Amino acid sequence: MSNQLASLRDITTVVADTGDIDAIKKYQPVDATTNPSLLLKAAGLPQYASLIDDAVAWAKLQSNDADQQLTDAADKLAVAIGKEISATIPGRISTEVDARLSFDTAATIEKAERLVQLYEDAGIDKSHILIKIASTWEGIQAAEELEKKGIQCNLTLLFSFAQAQACAEAGVYLISPFVGRILDWYKKATGTESYAPDEDPGVVSVTKIYNYYKDHGYNTVVMGASFRNIGEIQALAGCDRLTISPALLEELANEPGELEVKLKDNGATKTPGDRLTESEFRWAMNEDAMATEKLSEGIRNFAADQEKLETMLREKLSA
Repeated sequence: MSNQLASLRDITTVVADTGDIDAIKKYQPVDATTNPSLLLKAAGLPQYASLIDDAVAWAKLQSNDADQQLTDAADKLAVAIGKEISATIPGRISTEVDARLSFDTAATIEKAERLVQLYEDAGIDKSHILIKIASTWEGIQAAEELEKKGIQCNLTLLFSFAQAQACAEAGVYLISPFVGRILDWYKKATGTESYAPDEDPGVVSVTKIYNYYKDHGYNTVVMGASFRNIGEIQALAGCDRLTISPALLEELANEPGELEVKLKDNGATKTPGDRLTESEFRWAMNEDAMATEKLSEGIRNFAADQEKLETMLREKLSA
């Protein structure tokens, strides 16, 4: 009898939301994604100890400036872990720009180009890389410029329709709308303990975005992320891609049966309207308390984990 993970693979591209090589080998996703939180967790795994040492040694050879060494070591480690993951998957590895650059378009572009160069120096072509950028207005503008340069992007921390619309209009390769974090906010804000899968606010949000993209002929890939339970995944079966944690991949693999296709591309029937302006984008975000709060929180949390990772690297650099 088939299991639901196998069934999902038939209708949706499955992506692993982890930096754990063993988990990636076990579940054999097409793509994999990382972020500062996952990199921090991965850095604590024994199999990555040598990569940390190599990154620190390499950084010391690049500069005598302590701050620059720290930046170089962090970038090198992110790419080194990404390279290890890339060797185990047929598709793309997503590597995230420092969250502290989320409101600086020029710095985001510079960092993205630096990461791509480090990957290419390590023998990984940019066709196997997605650069993850927070879906701020500045991040979306950076992604538009990077896409024009042939560097494809994954716009993350996406919680609102305005963010999704702006990303599509910017020609972004892929977006990662966060299903579970939307659910978290609504549960807390409304006091509702649980939602039926089809009524889950995160599921409703991704479904609206997916249908809007397909109806208007946008090529931007929709990749649902941040799941809290397999019911959310089941309700989005058929989405372009879904990035799923090892725990939920295991749960799906242990669940027998076939999945029903919930999202389907019926072809474009509408013409895109005028592009969203910056003021319209910012007003829409202002009117969406959930998106504003979760975007800010996500950036803060990723920045905090980046700083924890740098603390570990700083200790090794000074040893």
